[in-house]
Amino acid sequence: MLSPREAVSSLVIATVALLSCARAEEPQAAVQEGKGHAFACADYSGGKVFIVSVEGKIEWEYAGAPNCNDLWVLPNGNLLFVTGRGVKEVTREKKIVFEYQSKSEIYACQRLANGNTFVGECNSGRLLDVDPTGKVVKEVRLLPEGKDGGHAFIRNARRLENGNYLVAYYGDAVVKEHDPDGKVVKEIPAAGGPHSCIRLPSGNTLIACGDAKGGPRVFEADKEGKTVWEVKNPELPGITLKFMTGLQRLPNGNTVVTNWVGHNNAGTPPHIIEVTPDKKVVWAFADRKAMKTASSIQLLDVPGDVTKGEILH
Repeated sequence: MLSPREAVSSLVIATVALLSCARAEEPQAAVQEGKGHAFACADYSGGKVFIVSVEGKIEWEYAGAPNCNDLWVLPNGNLLFVTGRGVKEVTREKKIVFEYQSKSEIYACQRLANGNTFVGECNSGRLLDVDPTGKVVKEVRLLPEGKDGGHAFIRNARRLENGNYLVAYYGDAVVKEHDPDGKVVKEIPAAGGPHSCIRLPSGNTLIACGDAKGGPRVFEADKEGKTVWEVKNPELPGITLKFMTGLQRLPNGNTVVTNWVGHNNAGTPPHIIEVTPDKKVVWAFADRKAMKTASSIQLLDVPGDVTKGEILH
């Protein structure tokens, strides 16, 4: 008879084997192990956003989301998400009720409590407040006007409760906090290239990193920038982290991450992983038939108003 620890290890290994058996050239339906969640997610390579049931079944999808790297489910049920070079808000009836377009690549959006939408433009290095009509009402520049930061300049960004901005500088492998005028007030080195960053209620910062030098990982840094928790290869038995993108910290302390499988990694690891503080995998999900690369996620069974910062995503 297996001990409890051996049984958990066997479950994880069996889960990974099941998920890995779906090859890219022979896509299979959704596979998940562990206690699932209802969730919304973005598919960067597929250009879609989805709502998925707790059983792992796709209940809703919208195809007008090219290169989507960030999404939110708003209190009214609408989905807010980036579209490569823009931002859309779409109803469940697939009606567009808000849209912003740019010449710059966009990897970050966020609905604010006042009804405006925060937008982080990559190439231009602009942090914007956009009103419901699509008009820019505030601009903070991270680059001199006219300078192009390039494709790798920034990824995800968030407006914090205190009015500061938390920005993932992917190319420079650092997360910076800026004050409302753009002045840098904190820097956190993030080897691997930070894609997403979250300020936790404790004041710590949770960061997901890509596959640049230093490798894919998820780590939590304290107020001084010291790493107090981290998950990296090969710490999850049988699971390979490829490029960590979306993040959500749950009320029970678990962390849900999207494992982006672009860069020729399709058909191998799970798209979504939930890991406990002691690094046990309790949920793994992949849908290789409908999804190509999961890049952002919001669980729908965690209560809270995203416009008030009640969802740590």
